Amino acid sequence: MRRLLYAVPLFLLFSTSALAQEPAAPPAGSVSRAADGAPVCGLGAEFHAGRRVALRESLKEGVLVLRGLPPSRGNLTFRQDKNFWWLTGVESPNVAFAMDIESGHEVLFVYKPSAWKERWEGEIWDSDDAWVAELTGIEDVRPTADLLDVVEEMLGLDTSGEAPRRLWTNLGAHIGLAGSYDSAGPYDRARAKDPLDGRISREKAFAAHLEERFGREVHDCWKAMSQIRVVKTAEEIAAMERAARSGALAMCEAMRSCRPGLGEWDLDALLNWIQARHGADGPAYAAIVGSGANSLVLHYNFSARRMRDGEVVLIDFGPEVDHYTTDITRTFPVNGKFTDRQAEIYDVVLAAQAAGIATARPGSTIADVELACRDVILEAGMQEFMRHGAVHSVGMEVHDPGSMRGELVPGMCFTIEPGLYEDATGIGVRIEDVVVITAEGCRVISDQAPKERSEIEALMAEKGVLDWVDGRSNR
Repeated sequence: MRRLLYAVPLFLLFSTSALAQEPAAPPAGSVSRAADGAPVCGLGAEFHAGRRVALRESLKEGVLVLRGLPPSRGNLTFRQDKNFWWLTGVESPNVAFAMDIESGHEVLFVYKPSAWKERWEGEIWDSDDAWVAELTGIEDVRPTADLLDVVEEMLGLDTSGEAPRRLWTNLGAHIGLAGSYDSAGPYDRARAKDPLDGRISREKAFAAHLEERFGREVHDCWKAMSQIRVVKTAEEIAAMERAARSGALAMCEAMRSCRPGLGEWDLDALLNWIQARHGADGPAYAAIVGSGANSLVLHYNFSARRMRDGEVVLIDFGPEVDHYTTDITRTFPVNGKFTDRQAEIYDVVLAAQAAGIATARPGSTIADVELACRDVILEAGMQEFMRHGAVHSVGMEVHDPGSMRGELVPGMCFTIEPGLYEDATGIGVRIEDVVVITAEGCRVISDQAPKERSEIEALMAEKGVLDWVDGRSNR
């Protein structure tokens, strides 16, 4: 590499004009696309502006300041912090956002990249790019370096002599590859308490810096954002539907291709390839592909065992589209035919899920859905095989935050996933779908993947991708 650099003329190393031109459009990987191919910021500038209005109404007063994430390490594809993206739609590193909650004045702070960095990594959002304000709908765009000065100006607008204005930021754990806040939060807390580590989260470090700079307590807006996120908009549900479709099609192909002798890793790789082929941005979490005794392990994610004749395989898999996830689980026989005991357990789980789905409607509660699933299992006398609840919220995170206490209302999205796990036989069965509460009841958005036993066996009799890859002439 050094020899190559010696051959580069010095003027190219230091000349901005020689390395980069101001882009006339946003970098392709940082935006969505409309049907006509036009660039779109996230789910659309109007959607994200609506989320900011909702947050202003919840917080009522003060100044909000948020940081986006830095570039990913190791050349991994950059993914913005979910709450920052939810409010702005900006999929670019080293950005920040400040908002005067009473007046609604908003400022987007965009990093000014060096030409040399863009030479290596491609075009990056720049505060000087004229299209940034138009794309995001945030008219005031400034360099990231101006952030603290602008926040100081906003805080200084209060001349009433009353208590200092509140300063808000997001103290919720960054999700990253953890999948959900309920995984990321404990990780951050454990690291902070580790006597050999002790690091606090990036979010808490930022809050501490703000408190030192401005001499006032920083308040957490995470709960307010989380509660707004409980009821999804039409745009959010559409993204979840696209994720569910890609996941269901991947699950169908796993059923077609499954056979004794394949590795769990084969189906894991197949799932990820098929979901990408059908438009997903990537997996929302590491797939669970557990065969035999591994089907009993709720969050088994090693995909390291070869599947055997006579076993079941449990697949829990969810792609992500535009930061919105899905969560689908199917259980099926490795050889394509359910044994009597597998069928007996499977039918109870399927009936339990059907009871939960029938109960999910406006006016009912999450507790009602849970009890409907549980009652079927109790009636079958299989309660000793239960290991978890049947419902969790889903959205930008696989286990979305926010409380769903009280009556269900249209726009709420959650999974219904009863499961039974019989240690003595090595049979673990879980069936999971995402439902959206509608005005009339609920709609299952992941039902393209079959779950009736007869439908599963019929699909598994077809040739799959891995049969063609391995040159198998028949099933």
